[in-house]
Amino acid sequence: MSLKFSNKSAIITGAGKGIGFEIAHQLVRSGANVMLNDIDPELAKSATEKLSLEGPGTCVALAGDAGDVAFIQQMIAQTIAYFGRVDLVVANASYTLFGDFFAFTEENFQKVVDLNLKGPFFIAQQAAIQMRKQGNGGRILLMSSTIGLRAYPQLAVYSMTKAALHMMARSLVLDLSRHGITVNAIAPGATITERTLLEDPAYENKWKQLIPDSKTAFPCDIAKATLFLLSEDASHITGQTIVVDGGWTAVGPYPNAANLSKTES
Repeated sequence: MSLKFSNKSAIITGAGKGIGFEIAHQLVRSGANVMLNDIDPELAKSATEKLSLEGPGTCVALAGDAGDVAFIQQMIAQTIAYFGRVDLVVANASYTLFGDFFAFTEENFQKVVDLNLKGPFFIAQQAAIQMRKQGNGGRILLMSSTIGLRAYPQLAVYSMTKAALHMMARSLVLDLSRHGITVNAIAPGATITERTLLEDPAYENKWKQLIPDSKTAFPCDIAKATLFLLSEDASHITGQTIVVDGGWTAVGPYPNAANLSKTES
């Protein structure tokens, strides 16, 4: 077992299940101490209980809205209280909301923007302030999507927020590089999670026919790329968006519009 993240402290938002949980899982197994956030208190608690058995790193749950700036400040403070420092941040929490452009409401627009864009910006800001104070650099990772690279039916607002994360990663290079902090984004493609399988039992078979390498991603595929960007091996990589999608954004087709499922994001 590699312990390359020993003595590192990480914050992961939206990590009660799916991709966020697997990132937390692999970090704990690699020696990191993890502040695991989810908006669902029971989900955060149960995820933390599972990860506490994995070791050698430790895991603490903190439930709350990762799109709320006051809560983000609390999350940073709690991480320092538990672990003494903040080294790694993964802004993974996200809200996918399908909707007709002509009928999309201001309220729903704001919900998507708050969690998908405002949240990542301010957790990056607050974490970077702490990293700058510590003087040892750090890693910030923004979880985007291939839907930030290719237009997709009924997802205009979601795709706008995910595309903005690519520019956020580039822009923050100007502010963070001199402090030894890297900032990158990952754009996962179709990934098999509890949510996608629950909402569409045919999700895996449908998508693997559309992806050039004929494989639908699992959370571990995204987590492996994330851990690389969080590691010292990626110390000279910053301002980039890494696409993990089996080649779909390069040449893959869309699902048949007549059978389009609202879980395909």
